[in-house]
Amino acid sequence: MPLEIERKFLVVSDDYRLTAKLVDIKQAYLSVDDNMAIRIRVEGIQASINIKSKKSERVNHEFEYVIPLDEAQFLIKMSPYLIIEKTRYLVEYKGKSWEVDEFHGDNEGLTVAEIELDEENEEFDMPSWLGDEVTADYRYLNSSLAKQPFRSW
Repeated sequence: MPLEIERKFLVVSDDYRLTAKLVDIKQAYLSVDDNMAIRIRVEGIQASINIKSKKSERVNHEFEYVIPLDEAQFLIKMSPYLIIEKTRYLVEYKGKSWEVDEFHGDNEGLTVAEIELDEENEEFDMPSWLGDEVTADYRYLNSSLAKQPFRSW
């Protein structure tokens, strides 16, 4: 069963932009509860459906499948939650890939960085632009931001 092991941090400067590639993302959740989320994402002209179920604080079971763009756009409109819009910066740092998300709309002002790891306790070098770790704070999950946006905190 596919696993996703990730850690999430607040971002304290925009130095990550210097070498990053970027993509705009629009995503919506069809279903969200404490242990599972079903997400539709449009990233450029690619679209996918993703199902995540919580295994532990840092580990999820994750299934992701490509779907037709027009179907994704239709499904996004069906979401009962806030549509998440963000710009994602892809950053390579000391052999690791980081995803830095700058949120827009009702989540404007929030920027977080994620790293996916091979092992739960894997060590890695932390870039200077990282702030506090928020992996355990469920408010920073995209699925939580769709239900209770950053602006409302």
